[in-house]
Amino acid sequence: MNQTADSTNARAPDFDLSVPHGGYAWWYVDALSEDHRHGLTLIAFVGSVFSPYYFKGRQKGLNDPRDYCSVNVCLYGDARRWTMTERRAGSLTQRPETLAIGPSRLHWDRHETLSIAIDELGAPIPQRVRGSVRLTPSYINEQVFALDEAARHRWRPIAPSARVEVDLQQPSSRWTGHAYFDHNCGDEPLEDGFSYWDWSRAPLNSAAAPNNDACAILYNMQRREGGPKTLALRFSDNGCDPFEPPPDHRLPRTAVWQMPRASQADPSKPPRVVKTLEDTPFYSRSVINSRLLNQPLVAVHESLSLDRFRSPIVQSMLPFRMPRRRR
Repeated sequence: MNQTADSTNARAPDFDLSVPHGGYAWWYVDALSEDHRHGLTLIAFVGSVFSPYYFKGRQKGLNDPRDYCSVNVCLYGDARRWTMTERRAGSLTQRPETLAIGPSRLHWDRHETLSIAIDELGAPIPQRVRGSVRLTPSYINEQVFALDEAARHRWRPIAPSARVEVDLQQPSSRWTGHAYFDHNCGDEPLEDGFSYWDWSRAPLNSAAAPNNDACAILYNMQRREGGPKTLALRFSDNGCDPFEPPPDHRLPRTAVWQMPRASQADPSKPPRVVKTLEDTPFYSRSVINSRLLNQPLVAVHESLSLDRFRSPIVQSMLPFRMPRRRR
């Protein structure tokens, strides 16, 4: 991974990563409450892969990723919210332990705990999201996975399993639950490397891992070069154990935008969509019931179509949900 000279701690999230022109980096958190009534997804982007402004800017040579930064916050449950305001380089602060974009900030402290201060405004409905999230990893993964043959796109699940405390003032919401934290980066646009992928993560039950919080992660990619690639990984405080990828099962398309979805699961127990959290023209986010490694589980699942993202129609719609500010 391309790091600045100050990034010496392999366990840290690389918030000071130097992103090449045309490339990207994001830090992703998702969480579900204990009762599954509430959920949160937060993604901090340097070189937002879903930015219509970055997409057009690259065609004009305006491809400095620092000029296309945003914090995407999605809240699920009684008070749904969605924010993704794009900001320029003057709003970006990168240090080994801190990533600040506009008024929101991610901080990794010496106890290896992630603290997030959120202060964002939604669009097109201007609903405020303000509060804090604290994520405490069960263990830290230092392994980085190349997603393409040339290692232009890389992924590191920093904390495959974690505990989360959510304390929001706007909207008023407090809860705890299970969380996940990872990091992706690339040296070229995401849509240059992939046409489609689906991904899911799920905590494994305590019977399988009585002394640690194990987590299963599935990645299924359709790459522009090198053909399909599948990752099936089990993480615990003992490290990462790959396992044989289970069969792929089709899931129902989303109701509004008819996004295709699929997930791998044990052969005799096809997965089932419990709740669709996001239904957009080019990606979906869902909660699914599945069975993996002979265990029933609840997974956060995503499907992403980069072919759809590239289409002029989708590009023309994105600015309504992703406003851009100078600071």
